[in-house]
Amino acid sequence: MNDFDVLRVFCGPGGEHGNELGVVREGSVMPDPEERQAFAAKLGFSETVFVDDPERGVIDIYTPSVRLPFAGYPCVGTAWLLDVPELVTLAGVVGTRLDGEFSWIEARPEWVPLRTLRRYASATEVDALPVPSPGEWIYAWAWEDEAGGRVRARAFPGRDDGIEEDEATGAAALLLTAQLGRALNIIQGKGSQILTAPQPGGWVEVGGRVFLER
Repeated sequence: MNDFDVLRVFCGPGGEHGNELGVVREGSVMPDPEERQAFAAKLGFSETVFVDDPERGVIDIYTPSVRLPFAGYPCVGTAWLLDVPELVTLAGVVGTRLDGEFSWIEARPEWVPLRTLRRYASATEVDALPVPSPGEWIYAWAWEDEAGGRVRARAFPGRDDGIEEDEATGAAALLLTAQLGRALNIIQGKGSQILTAPQPGGWVEVGGRVFLER
C-alpha cells in the first residue's frame, strides 16, 4: 500500500523548509497497529498519520519507532488537509481552525511526552550545537528578540530510529509556550516557522503554514 499524501508543515513565508509528514487518508486499509508502525518506519518521516474517520477527524500518529497519543506538527498538517473543526487523538480532542495562510490547533501541555527544554544564551549557540547521542529528547532554544517573542530553536528527539533532528516540532513549541506564558514566533531547524499563543484554561494554540508536497 503506497496511497499517502506528503505535506510540509511549519513552512517559512515562501513555502520553504517545514517538516515532512506522511498522511494515510484511508487508515481502514491498514487497521493493525503493528502494520502501521512498520509502514511509518518504512516511510521514515518524523511522523506519519493514519486517518480513521475523515469526517470526525479521528487520527492515529506514529514515529518510525513508537505510537504517539498526540503530536503537534502532525495535527497541524492533518487539520489543514481534512479541514475539520477538530481532531480526535488518543490524548484527547484537538481544536482546529484555518486562518488565512495558517493552520492552527489548540491542545494541552500535559498531552506532550517528556521533553527537556534547554535554554542557551544566544541563537548562535543553538546554531552551533552538534547532534547529541541518543538519549533524552532535547528542545534547544534561545531568545533572538525576547521583547518581540522571537525564538531560535532546534529539536533532538534522542531516538535511535534515523531521526537525529526534527525540522519543526509543534509539541515542544507548545511546552515552551506554556512554560514562558506568552505568545512566541519560533524559527526552528533550517528555517521553519512556528507560531504559538497561550489560551484560557491551560490550552495553547500552535499554528503554521502547510504545503502539499505530493
